[in-house]
Amino acid sequence: MPHTGSETRDLLARARRVIDEEIAGLESLRDGLGDDFVRAVEAILACRGRVIVSGVGKSGQIAKKIASTLTSTGTPSFYVHAFEASHGDLGLVRGGDVVLMISKSGMGDELRSYIPALQNLGVTIIAMTASRSSYLAQHSHIVLEFDGSREAGCLGLAPTTSATVSLVLGHLLASALVDRRGFTAEEFARTHPGGLLGKRLNLKVGEVMRTGKALPVVKEETSLRDALFETMEKSIGCTGVVNGAGVLTGIVTDGDIKRIITKRADALDVSVSQVMTRNPKTIEPDVLAADALARMELNLPGPLLMLFIVDADGKPVGLLHVHDILRAGLKTE
Repeated sequence: MPHTGSETRDLLARARRVIDEEIAGLESLRDGLGDDFVRAVEAILACRGRVIVSGVGKSGQIAKKIASTLTSTGTPSFYVHAFEASHGDLGLVRGGDVVLMISKSGMGDELRSYIPALQNLGVTIIAMTASRSSYLAQHSHIVLEFDGSREAGCLGLAPTTSATVSLVLGHLLASALVDRRGFTAEEFARTHPGGLLGKRLNLKVGEVMRTGKALPVVKEETSLRDALFETMEKSIGCTGVVNGAGVLTGIVTDGDIKRIITKRADALDVSVSQVMTRNPKTIEPDVLAADALARMELNLPGPLLMLFIVDADGKPVGLLHVHDILRAGLKTE
């Protein structure tokens, strides 16, 4: 049943209030960051083993995401369910590890057996909780406290703001660790070889460019008529122009040819050197395809559809069309 105008406005207003309440929780987190956060970062940096992230319920789901983010950004981590830890999964934990335990209340029954067992193993325990007076906080080495007094929406009962704040706090740890370790984009790419992200981080121009017989090239003395045949044969809409040494000196596009034909009766008989665009934009084969796409889109005075790839001597070795990048699975943001 469609909403009335007033119902739609009320629904949107309520949604915006929930967002405002979530933002208030994040502002409180931002303003409350201090020495404990620094100590947590230093503890993880000094960790001789791995980082184990634990939680139960919604906190457990947040813990899984934080562990995944840490692992993908240079801090080997994994998730252990706080309840399952007391039933065998504690065998995954070793002395020298760091355990990041997430619990809003810090008072769950599962902690009563889990925390003492962790203490016996000699691990460093970092609590992420809304209560510094809780059992978890009192038995941890470092406490990352957040304001859990108000949950946004959902009757104020479901973990909404506290879940958001916990997740962001985990992201802050990951970001700080990336900065402190000097973790690079190249290192990140090594752990993300698949999917669109993997392509953005790994796919090079040289892997998608057109080469060999698919590469449209004519010499400077070639007539515009033959240059037109070259563009038609290669079905690319342009041709590169090279001098006697094989160095790329210009480019002629279908659009150029059409404009010249309308202005000169003898257009098809002139050499391409008289009408070509000199010093065309080029790119190197080892540039990321995603970066090449960005260059083409942001080119001034207007976007480019094609880029020639040249070697160290300036000789064309390939041609990249924007469609080649899109067919490879990359797309604009």
